[in-house]
Amino acid sequence: MILDEVYRLSNGVRIPKVALGTWQTPDDVAADAVVAAIDAGYKHIDTAAVYGNERGVGEGLKLALEKTGIHRESIFLTSKIPAEVKSYKGAEQSIQESFERLATPHIDMMLIHWPKPWIEMKCPNAPSYNTENLEVWRAMEEAYEVGKIRCLGVSNFSIDDIKNIQDNCKVQPVVNQIRVHIGHVPLELIEYCRCNGIRVEAYSPNATGRLMNVPAVCEMAKKYGVSVPQLANRFCLQLNLVTLPKSTHADRIIENGKLDFEISADDMNELLNMPEI
Repeated sequence: MILDEVYRLSNGVRIPKVALGTWQTPDDVAADAVVAAIDAGYKHIDTAAVYGNERGVGEGLKLALEKTGIHRESIFLTSKIPAEVKSYKGAEQSIQESFERLATPHIDMMLIHWPKPWIEMKCPNAPSYNTENLEVWRAMEEAYEVGKIRCLGVSNFSIDDIKNIQDNCKVQPVVNQIRVHIGHVPLELIEYCRCNGIRVEAYSPNATGRLMNVPAVCEMAKKYGVSVPQLANRFCLQLNLVTLPKSTHADRIIENGKLDFEISADDMNELLNMPEI
C-alpha cells in the first residue's frame, strides 16, 4: 500500500510519501481528521503554526496513538515557523510554542514557511531576508542538534533562497515544500532540489479544487477509474515528490490515500504539458 511507502531523505531519515495536509483545517476538527487519517493508514501529518490547528493536530495524534497502539515514532509530524518570524529569538520562541501546542516529545521536521513575511511575498521590491533566514535556521539547527527536531527544511523557497541556506549552514535542508500540481510544475526548481539532495513536497496537489474544472484531467481520471484528486496525487508521486492531499472528511481522506495505480508515460507527458492552472 502506498501509505506504507517512504522516501529516504539525505540525512537518512525515512519520510512517508503521502501526508495528510491540514491547511485550512479548523482547530476544532483537526483532531478528528488526524484520527481518520491514521485509521486509514497515513503515517505523515503536516501542519504549521500559522494554520492555527497545532493544538487539534496534537490532540488527534494522541488519540490516534492510544486507539491504534502504534508508537509515536511510526508517525512523521511536520510543522512550520511562520513567515513573519525572521529572528533567532523569534524562531526559538516559535519552535517552543509549536512543541507546547502539539504536546509531542519531538517534531520530525520543521520548515521555514516562507522566505519573506507574508505581506511582502508579492512585493517586487521586497528585500531578500537572507540574513534573517539564517538566524531562523540557526535556531532550528540548535533544536536539531539536541534531538528535538529530526529534519530541517524550507517551504516556498526559490533556488536563490535555498542557496543562501546551503552556503551558510551547518545542517543542510532536506526538504522544500512548494506548490506543485497538474498545470503548475516548476521543473527547474524541482531539478535543482533533486541534484542537491532536497526532497520536494507538493502542497495543493489538486490545485485547491481547480483541477475538478479541467475537462482533460477529469477525462483522464475517468480512464483510470479514479477521482481527480487521486489522479493529481499519483501524478506528484510519479514525479518522485511527497504529496500532501488535504480533507477533513474521513471518506475523502481514505480515497486520497488509495493511489496504488500507475499513470502511463504518455499520460504523464500529457499532464506535464497542461497549460498553467
